[in-house]
Amino acid sequence: MKGPYIKKHLSVLTFILYSVCNQWSYAGPPFNTDDPQPVDFKHWEFYISSLSTFRRDIWTGTSPHIEVNYGLAPGLQVHLLLPMNYNYLPHHSADFGYGNTEFGVKYCFIHETESSPQVGIFPILEIPTIKNSEFSNGKVQVFLPVWVQKSWGKLTTYGGVGYCINPGTTHRNWIFTGAEVQYEFSPGFMLGGELYYHSADADGSKSVTASSIGGSINFSEKFHFIFSAGHSLINDKFTSSYVGLLLTI
Repeated sequence: MKGPYIKKHLSVLTFILYSVCNQWSYAGPPFNTDDPQPVDFKHWEFYISSLSTFRRDIWTGTSPHIEVNYGLAPGLQVHLLLPMNYNYLPHHSADFGYGNTEFGVKYCFIHETESSPQVGIFPILEIPTIKNSEFSNGKVQVFLPVWVQKSWGKLTTYGGVGYCINPGTTHRNWIFTGAEVQYEFSPGFMLGGELYYHSADADGSKSVTASSIGGSINFSEKFHFIFSAGHSLINDKFTSSYVGLLLTI
């Protein structure tokens, strides 16, 4: 009885930690903060990426995930993300599985001018797809953000705030807010950094403030390597990473 009892409680602990730790799903690659810029009309973005959050007691993330964005209409983008999740507890075997499918629609309703920023919304659904208690509690999550962006030549900054409806017995609705600044050093290289805040999303958890730096290397107009690395600043101790390949058509 001892073995199954310990395994059951480890499974519950893993899911709680995964829910609290893995806060990447609503991000704008390679950052947690997103922008309001949709994919151009009739164009595509294809990502294959891996993101991870590393703590002393658990590692969580995707290995990998596939993301597809399509410009369905001028100023309107549809979004689909298919993740293969993983978690690893020291001294225990790693778990892999598919949990939630992510679907969203990004709409830009104010376009940028010399004097005004670009503004858009990007509602996202996290939809339980396969019954898997390791990576999903079987309930739909809804994230409702507003994003703003302004550019001055090669310098761009964007940010915003979002509210997540996060149903579940031990879950809490949460707020995310972040800001990012990036600079295009050349047509082939961009580097930026972000600062973000994520409120508590489960009973017993705390709000988190963290930062990350990242960028993109453009091998051509269509093929790009994107990356970021981050660290917690307040109320938590973790490091994070994102690496991915992007094909734009």
